[in-house]
Amino acid sequence: MLAPHLVYVSNMKKIDIICIIDDDPIHVFFTQESLKEAEIGASIVVYENGKDAFDNLKLLITKEKDIPDLILLDINMPIWDGWDFLDEFTKIPVDKKITIYVVSSSSNPQDMQKAKTYEQVSNFIVKPISMETLKKELQNYHD
Repeated sequence: MLAPHLVYVSNMKKIDIICIIDDDPIHVFFTQESLKEAEIGASIVVYENGKDAFDNLKLLITKEKDIPDLILLDINMPIWDGWDFLDEFTKIPVDKKITIYVVSSSSNPQDMQKAKTYEQVSNFIVKPISMETLKKELQNYHD
């Protein structure tokens, strides 16, 4: 969960669309509020599981609609977990670079190592995360 204090992120490129894939409503709420307060993302889309996210994002991609620039992905979710999502989502040909951060309560080294096997995953962040950690990660964001 993000810390309740919010920090303005200066000199950072604004991200057009951020997608949060997470079933924890408290984490989602604090992440959304922190991103809005920091003015990092213009638009935030939320899905509660990997299957819903995959179905909707695949539809957006096939219809050439606006797709996220950045995905914050939880691992442990119902229906499809983060690994299921990554396994299927990475098969879809996408012209646009989508940056993915795994954001999970798991501190299992095997999960961290597995995340590194996906080219699209930029980093693995263990929850709860502070706004400072998120800010640091997103300063490295490039489209």
